[in-house]
Amino acid sequence: MSRKPIRPALRAGVLAAALAAGTLATSATPPASATAGDPAANGWYAYTARLTIGDNVRACTGALVDRYWVITAASCFADNPAQPTAVDGAPKWPTTVTVGRTDLTATNTGATSTVERLVARSDRDLVMAKLATPVDGIVPLRIATTAPATAESFQVPGYGRTKTEWVPNRLHTGAFTVNGVRPTAVDTAGTNGSAICKGDTGAPVVRETSPGRTELVAVASRSWQGGCLGETETRTGAVNTRTDDLAGWVQQTRATVVGWKTQALIRSDANLYHSTRLYDGTWTPYEDIQATAGNIGGVRAVSTVGINADTHIIALGGDGHLHYAIRNLNGGWNQRFVDLNIALNDLGNITQVSLAAIGNDLHVVIVADGFVFHTVRNGDGQWSAFGVVTDVAGPLQGITSISTAGTAGGELHIAAVSGGKVYHTLRTASGNWGSWGSVAEAAGATAPVTAVAVSRQNSDLNLAFIATDGQYHTMRWANGTWQPNASLAGVVGNITGTSISAAAVDTEARFAITTTDNKVVLTARHADGSWATAETLDLTAIPGNHTGTMITSSL
Repeated sequence: MSRKPIRPALRAGVLAAALAAGTLATSATPPASATAGDPAANGWYAYTARLTIGDNVRACTGALVDRYWVITAASCFADNPAQPTAVDGAPKWPTTVTVGRTDLTATNTGATSTVERLVARSDRDLVMAKLATPVDGIVPLRIATTAPATAESFQVPGYGRTKTEWVPNRLHTGAFTVNGVRPTAVDTAGTNGSAICKGDTGAPVVRETSPGRTELVAVASRSWQGGCLGETETRTGAVNTRTDDLAGWVQQTRATVVGWKTQALIRSDANLYHSTRLYDGTWTPYEDIQATAGNIGGVRAVSTVGINADTHIIALGGDGHLHYAIRNLNGGWNQRFVDLNIALNDLGNITQVSLAAIGNDLHVVIVADGFVFHTVRNGDGQWSAFGVVTDVAGPLQGITSISTAGTAGGELHIAAVSGGKVYHTLRTASGNWGSWGSVAEAAGATAPVTAVAVSRQNSDLNLAFIATDGQYHTMRWANGTWQPNASLAGVVGNITGTSISAAAVDTEARFAITTTDNKVVLTARHADGSWATAETLDLTAIPGNHTGTMITSSL
């Protein structure tokens, strides 16, 4: 639909006094404030948020898309709403967000928080607002991944002006029909008298996927305001910012909040990809590590560990050298890949690498030319010299799998597979090494073992392994005794694993098992000893053949 330029007075919130008087302040360029439609039923569209920006400088609407994040229009926070994307960082005006209150006067429901950080898109009128405190008990709105279509119908809930009220206290909703789709926007027209009014800027444009279930397609940006109180305009057209193509950006932004997460490094042929599992079980889009951290000529082996909010990665590159990188919470790189064989020692033919964290120290264990080596990068970035573990713990030949974990007591545990059997040793907090001990003798014999993974749980150690007849798990308690091996078939099902990884995530021990049919099966042992329902990591977006997954945790 061809249209004259939308009036700039519809791009940002309004002064409360101007709203009450029915006029617009000349010093501000306000957006819409609530849908001129029908009152929403109690409890419906609970994810809808009302934003009070400044001392009633502006009012907008948004949607909760994570317990910490509300999505809305960037123009709500901009000095010049015609340039809404330059609003990153702390908001200029203190902002209060109210979520889950159909009736704003009903303070016994919903929640309020303040906005502490803004993350804006550079290509459209859209921003994610980080809340200072999380909103729990309200299901966030899911981001749609299917584009809007001409003649499709949507609902728009909002807290702005209606046909009869300047500043309503109740959420309203209206029906809208698509009459144009552009790369970053969707044009809609109100039906049955619906319109986007002042205060509705940022309101969620939602698609109903099934009765009572909705998903976010766009957010309201600007409109003609036909039928809104105090307006003489009759047109109900609106321009809305598309979000259906931004599910990945939303996930990446959500992942920047400090809190326990599972980090996964997925090997596919000689390539390496990264994804983050968020608290609700969803994952961020896959990132090509060599494209962002540096090309190391392919990846033969990799290990990773989280220290605070950083993810430390050491990969065995195509050149046979160890390469080290540090990924930060925001998805950038504190350090791109550097060659450790140059920075430290050239240890010869490296076949295995495993990382563990003890406090802020990074422990690195590698297998090279039949020997096990160990070094430490302490919290200030200084490396110790490599020591030969097999000189002090005893020889162990033909190691085919190795895994390490640090415990709360400062111990470093190593589990290694040699000759189809699992052996264990530890380094005490004072730096003394124990001798290799047979796990089969301590926890029970099994069929030949091909892969092993260890993870702490407080001061205890989880040890899981793949044998030729299935997957098994045991515990080494803090007092040094072992729990008998137990099959994981009842947890992960009838699968054939090829490799396994483990990580401590908050109070849980998580496991990732790579299978022969190109899948990754995930589960977790809870603090009470029960197991989480197994899930499968979706690898369809990764090209090539999956050759292994390593997991760790970070804050």
